[in-house]
Amino acid sequence: MTRLVVKGIGVAGAFGTGVESFQSALAEGRATVGSVEVATGEGVVTVPAYRADTAALEEFVPKRALRRVDNYSKLALLGSYLALKDAGMLGADLGRLGLVIASGYGATATTYAFLDSLISGGDTCASPTHFANSVHNAAAANVAITLGIRGPSLTVSQFDMSVPSALVSARQWLAEGRVDAVLFGAVDEVSELVAYLQHRRYGPRHVAAMAPFDAGTESSIIGEGAAFLVLTRDDGGTAYCGIDSVETGNVFGGGLSLPDDALMLLGADGRKELGRRYLDTVAAGATAACYTPIYGSMPAAAAFDLAAAALALKNGQAFASPAGPGPFAPDSAGVSRICSLRLAGPSEYATVLMSKL
Repeated sequence: MTRLVVKGIGVAGAFGTGVESFQSALAEGRATVGSVEVATGEGVVTVPAYRADTAALEEFVPKRALRRVDNYSKLALLGSYLALKDAGMLGADLGRLGLVIASGYGATATTYAFLDSLISGGDTCASPTHFANSVHNAAAANVAITLGIRGPSLTVSQFDMSVPSALVSARQWLAEGRVDAVLFGAVDEVSELVAYLQHRRYGPRHVAAMAPFDAGTESSIIGEGAAFLVLTRDDGGTAYCGIDSVETGNVFGGGLSLPDDALMLLGADGRKELGRRYLDTVAAGATAACYTPIYGSMPAAAAFDLAAAALALKNGQAFASPAGPGPFAPDSAGVSRICSLRLAGPSEYATVLMSKL
């Protein structure tokens, strides 16, 4: 299969905006945790959450042009512009650029805003703006129209497996020669619905920090943000790193084989039901890291893992795990291969093997 390389990175989250802010947060091991207020049957509650700011988007798009674009699409636009800028492709001909966006939550905030307008105003007064931004491919459509991308466009939603599944599609497009490059990314948004579900599932909590390696504690904090990569076939030019393989599967069907010569980058995010699976899958004492406390618990976090791995491989040095090494060996000082591991449900898995160029 064709080897891919990462040419550009665009990220936005609670840590700030851009590669420099992201790298600083990874090096310092911290990011600001905010909150969202949610109305429940017991009154208004405050749910801890990692929040992202899209104000930097006005550097690329006039504010007037964004007045009908919702926050979900703004996050996707910001990540897209930042990735293309980092790759030196802003203003270039994007006729042969493909677009693949992964999302676990999708445009749930706008979808429910549209339903609210439908309930309160009826068919004749329902919001057309909310409707247009609530459809499955809305963010990809806004990105393609605003940037002038004329290649194929796809949105993938498979909750925790959204990012690796979308990456398989992006890789196939490049292998088939359908496109010369792919703008690949993931975006998730903290909405009142997501916060309400978090509250209903885990109850009132005052979590100070995520503890992804503590399998006996529920420490997840919902997050939002966008992480985009510009991917091309390996042409021998300058790039962050290479992507050697993408594997998805089910452990009951066999096939999960982890490399013993790579730093394991774990997608553990404080969810108690998945924490034990990570500890059982990766042997104690293995060289492993986990950066989810920088960006929070969300399906799109898998794309942030890929961006963090790309930065570590470019620098040749892994970042320390913000929550400490846990049962694993200290992070490797010199790193040339990273295997990103994402687990979902009782049996699903995905691995992305990346290497230094």
